[in-house]
Amino acid sequence: MDTVLFRKNKRVKLELATGGVSANKGRKTTKYVFCRMILLALLLFGMILGCIPLTLSYHLLGHIYLDKAEWDKAIAQYTRAIEVDTKDAVAYNNRGLAYRQKGQLDNAIADYSKAIEINPRDAVAYYNRGYAYGQKGQMDTDIADYSKAIEINPKYAKAYYRRGLAYREKGQLDAAIADYDKAIENDPKYSMAYNNRGYAYIQKTQLDTGIADLNKAIELDPKYARAYANRGYAYGQKGQWDSEIADLDKAIELDPKYVAAYGNRAYAYSQKGQWDTAIANYDKTIELDPKYAEAYNNRGHVYGQKGQWDTAIADYDKAIELNPKFAAAYGNRALAYGQKMQWDMEIADLNKVIELDPNNAIAYNNRGYAYGQKGKLDTAIADYDKAIELDPKYARVYANRGDAYGQKGQWDVEITDLSKAIGLDPKDALSYNSRGYAYNHKGQSDLAIADLNKAIELDPKFAAAYNNRGYAYGQKGQLDTAIADYDKAIELDPKYPVAYDNRGYAYVQKGQKNLAIADLNMVISLSRDAGLTQQAKQKLAELQK
Repeated sequence: MDTVLFRKNKRVKLELATGGVSANKGRKTTKYVFCRMILLALLLFGMILGCIPLTLSYHLLGHIYLDKAEWDKAIAQYTRAIEVDTKDAVAYNNRGLAYRQKGQLDNAIADYSKAIEINPRDAVAYYNRGYAYGQKGQMDTDIADYSKAIEINPKYAKAYYRRGLAYREKGQLDAAIADYDKAIENDPKYSMAYNNRGYAYIQKTQLDTGIADLNKAIELDPKYARAYANRGYAYGQKGQWDSEIADLDKAIELDPKYVAAYGNRAYAYSQKGQWDTAIANYDKTIELDPKYAEAYNNRGHVYGQKGQWDTAIADYDKAIELNPKFAAAYGNRALAYGQKMQWDMEIADLNKVIELDPNNAIAYNNRGYAYGQKGKLDTAIADYDKAIELDPKYARVYANRGDAYGQKGQWDVEITDLSKAIGLDPKDALSYNSRGYAYNHKGQSDLAIADLNKAIELDPKFAAAYNNRGYAYGQKGQLDTAIADYDKAIELDPKYPVAYDNRGYAYVQKGQKNLAIADLNMVISLSRDAGLTQQAKQKLAELQK
């Protein structure tokens, strides 16, 4: 069965700049609060004396409320300013900021549009409206507004940066990089531009260039958690798991609630085979974000690696509950059911994967395997045909289709498919083993041995290949060599009933009755194949007469 997983690992998102006035982020000091109280008192005193214009007072109060993240109070102040002066473009722009922070994007856009109507050369209003359109997912309109802001102010670094983010969302990485270049040209200390340009290079698989940008982002802002996380991701793409983990450790130190960093660190640990540490990190990810479907899916995969299939299935269940259209979770749950030999459950999940993703060649391949396990070989072959139609270079599906033809006794067709699989993937020990098996059935022992030698060279711990080569040597009458191969197969897999059965038959041929009886008893105790067990019992009865 194909071992390709349907894993979807949610990686680090890009850094998003705050538009316009941003909140203080809780870094209020006693001095700051005291100064703000003095400013409020002075404002009230000035308003009473009439020495501060009302509109300026409303603006100052609105700004204070924006700074405190008290959006409704800010809106009220800017509304008063607009009532006094309906042509106050700044008031419309800032009220738009407050609406955007409340998630009222249409109201925000209306206010930005009014500011632009009053002052068509207001680059900031175009920038802010573009930001709001971006939050609504209207990337083309978003880009158009940033372009207008840049036309008005060609040195507007933030507008280049935000337009770069929009291009990235559209998958136009070269355009995004060009805009990040301009942002950096106009603001050489723009750490977020370096971070996102680095991420874009990573997406283009230019990993070293990406890492260089992330190094610069970290140099400019040593407390930039996201830059460490993104650099860690780049190291992971290079297979440098320890370096990734070190960067993610730093990101988490800087931001202990950084959900994606825990998820990525879990993935890195899983790649190192440190399953329990990976699970602990996924646990933390889920603790911070209980609705993170990908984290449940990925934790399920790790439990599967530990052979804890029921626990894995429970995690996939949760991922699917959170996201009923999560094709990867259905695919992984199907694999878990397959490990439990619950073929109907596996097929049901793969049906769902295909419903959600009709062009998923892996799903067709895996469903074909499940049908093959149920003995529905023609249905299995039809699924393999579809997988090949979708992905003609999918080596494993040719091998699986070949095995299905072999089960139908069509050895030449099997050999053709396996030869195709080997041509596409010359390092696939499974395909060499299967083709050797087919040659054995055709009585072509030397061809079988050549293929099985190759399988063992590629995977020295491949018990089935030793067993099958032993069979080929037995067919050539080289019983001692055959027994040596069966010995090795059993050493690698002490619960391998077919190897005991074959060795027992070799001992019968050599007249070593007691050794044959011992092996046949092992077959009977280990085998879950009723036919093999019955055959062993019959041989045993004959030997004990």
